Amino acid sequence: MDQSFATAMRRALEQTRAGDPAGATRTIRAVLAPGASPPAPAPARRRDTALIEDAEIVEDRPRAAAGRVRPTSPDTPPRLRMRLGEAVRALRHKVAMPGLPDTAPAAPPPVPEGARYETRSHSGRHGQRDYRLYVPAHLPDGPQGLVLMLHGCTQNPDDFARGTGMNAQAERHGLIVAYPHQTRAHNAQACWNWFRPGDQTATSGEPAILAGLAREVAAEFGVPDGRIFAAGLSAGGAMAAILGRAHPELFAAVGVHSGLPPGAAHDVVSAFAAMRGEPAAPAGRAAPGVRTIVFHGTADATVHPANADALVAASADIGAGAAVTERGHGGGRAYQRRQIRAADGRAMVEQWTVDGLGHAWSGGDPSGSHTDPSGPDASAEMTRFFMEGR
Repeated sequence: MDQSFATAMRRALEQTRAGDPAGATRTIRAVLAPGASPPAPAPARRRDTALIEDAEIVEDRPRAAAGRVRPTSPDTPPRLRMRLGEAVRALRHKVAMPGLPDTAPAAPPPVPEGARYETRSHSGRHGQRDYRLYVPAHLPDGPQGLVLMLHGCTQNPDDFARGTGMNAQAERHGLIVAYPHQTRAHNAQACWNWFRPGDQTATSGEPAILAGLAREVAAEFGVPDGRIFAAGLSAGGAMAAILGRAHPELFAAVGVHSGLPPGAAHDVVSAFAAMRGEPAAPAGRAAPGVRTIVFHGTADATVHPANADALVAASADIGAGAAVTERGHGGGRAYQRRQIRAADGRAMVEQWTVDGLGHAWSGGDPSGSHTDPSGPDASAEMTRFFMEGR
């Protein structure tokens, strides 16, 4: 992806939200004009009204016939498919630009005979969320765990279930899977609000809602203690990381794909800076005992891979042994896997760096958005990591 274009569109969006559409127009013109000088930084906007609405909509990529985003080479140039005035108006009214990902309607994933895939709702004193719940067809020894799967921006539970293939892992390992639904009523681009201070603590906002949902499902199905996990993509990955820090008494491990560390941002401006990989003030370490597995692609042009290193650094104190690094190939891509192991040999922190992978779920199903069928199977590896910690 042309990084200057992505940077300019971010700045133009920030300028528009800050009440400077003329500045946004100049920014877009500058990047489209050959030899133009770099656009000026956008003014900061009020923190109390900041919304991040485009954590995953910074590039224009070719679409498959069904409307899904196909993985492309990082060298594929973005294309602006509207006139300048239309682009500015789209930014001003906080809508997705043509050619950029929007919430993808998705049919429910296939359900094996005897399995259940239900629509449910959780309500508590901190708020309400609908969710999809997958219960495997066969649980001869009872549920072996519960996984909370948090979709990325512009996605929904059905889309995420299809793309990750996590229901197949649930059948294989006897897991129950819950897919909470973050709608546009909660965020204009259906993102989890990982960048807002009120949604970063155990006792308020989305972490409190999600913890309540997990406790409710675990109690209903008799999930054993120490077998509740959370995983997510991008904004969902960032929220999974927050859950690991905010509720270590509940979540035994978390999986973060293309996400960011807890406390990486406190408003929309710092969120974009964190996504670009710019250093932030120390956010503190993850709570001791929360095992963490991290996936990130080297070609991710939406959330900089430096965030994966920051996640590992924030979690490294839960491992007592030395780091072990290995290289390999999976699904047609090379990768590096780094583990920080405890004295008993269990991996407490595991980092997968996948060569050439963009902002997409590694080894995912192309029937879901933000997936790349190439690369190691992130769902299988996360499930393996979760189960090893029992």
